[in-house]
Amino acid sequence: MDNERLIDAYSLKKSTKLEGTAIEGYDFDSGVDYEKIIKSFASVGFQATHFSRAVEIINKMISEKAKIFLGYTSNMVSSGLRDVIRYLVKHKKVDVCVTTCGGIEEDLMKCMGNFVLGTFNAKGAELYEKGINRIGNIFVGNELYVKLEEFIQPILLEFYEEQKKTGRVCNPSDLIWKFGEKINDKKSIYYWAWKNKVPVYCPAITDGAIGGNIYYFKSKHPDFKVDIAEDCKKLNDETVGLEKSGVIVLGAGLVKHAILEANIFRNGADYAVYINTSQEFDGSDSGALPEEAISWGKLKADVNSVKVFADATIVFPLLVAESFAKG
Repeated sequence: MDNERLIDAYSLKKSTKLEGTAIEGYDFDSGVDYEKIIKSFASVGFQATHFSRAVEIINKMISEKAKIFLGYTSNMVSSGLRDVIRYLVKHKKVDVCVTTCGGIEEDLMKCMGNFVLGTFNAKGAELYEKGINRIGNIFVGNELYVKLEEFIQPILLEFYEEQKKTGRVCNPSDLIWKFGEKINDKKSIYYWAWKNKVPVYCPAITDGAIGGNIYYFKSKHPDFKVDIAEDCKKLNDETVGLEKSGVIVLGAGLVKHAILEANIFRNGADYAVYINTSQEFDGSDSGALPEEAISWGKLKADVNSVKVFADATIVFPLLVAESFAKG
């Protein structure tokens, strides 16, 4: 049966000629060449092609000298991605960071001791009795929280004394730079943020062990204040008047929305790369695709954007290797 008769038999429409990239993967008969393997993702399809698009967009941000906003959730710092993020801040590859409370404290805690590889199925009750906390398959001992408290309390006292003396209330970004200065450890993201004056914003500074420390301190000093509103203004001001703005978000939730909300004040970012596994069926901002952000003016209508549905611990080091770390 020829093609014409087959189409008639199954009531199929005759297809128009397909143009574009042929779907094909890497040919291992050529040996193992990791650079070529990664380049082959562009024609693989599915999330491999989204990854390749993310590389293209990040390189465009860099070449266009966009101001780059990097957002990452606390679990990114719990994992070994902390070292990748530190590289970016150390070498001034990004201009502004936005994270959650755990994304600050866990970097500091890693300067005080190791997080250890565990298992996802460890028994919570047994870990609790041993004073071990679980973040996925990563274990953290209680002793690091004790060390964190010993580190933070004198710093809060320093800011409190300044508040009493001058009336100036500290804001979270002030605290973060001071933490980086005082930790004085080149393994720390925030040491380099302080050293290179890379702004770091944490809209939920009280949502974690730092918040617990603020609670302890304020219980003794009821007039102590932290000015979150000032940081809200500072973050939004970061976008005003920018020629080009680029957004990279690892994970979702608060950090994603804070960065996108700030870009409303310049009528949207020009570039956006999201890496997370959140779905949009429940209407959450975490799962929202770039197209939804366009409707709010958070991204420009002609934005260069992609969402990679993937675990950032796998794909982000490869993204950095193919963009920021090249050359």
